[in-house]
Amino acid sequence: QVQLVESGGGPVQAGGSLRLSCIVSGYTVRSVCVAWFRQAPGKEREGVARINGAGSTAYDDSVLGRFTILHDSAKNTVDLRMNSLQPEDTAMYYCATTGLPSCLGDNPLFYTYWGQGTQVTVSS
Repeated sequence: QVQLVESGGGPVQAGGSLRLSCIVSGYTVRSVCVAWFRQAPGKEREGVARINGAGSTAYDDSVLGRFTILHDSAKNTVDLRMNSLQPEDTAMYYCATTGLPSCLGDNPLFYTYWGQGTQVTVSS
């Protein structure tokens, strides 16, 4: 059974850092594409970062240079390190997988399995 569980969200002041973790069950993280998405109130869900089974990464322009997505094979997680957080980063953050080794893009429709989300709130 495939299951994704996010953790690590919470309140943080602008300029601060958080590390989100997505525990993946049913796949080894190096066999599938896993992506992080976020959704702020009243806005569409948007792709933040993704990593394929080989470890190649892609980022939305809004987080490039501030966020890092990486595998932790020992824990079978995909983590999102977030630095220099800004109030506009406030959102519910979700991880998702295509169930395939390749990432097909950042359209949420490509992703079959989703976690329940973890809230990130950045105050100014």
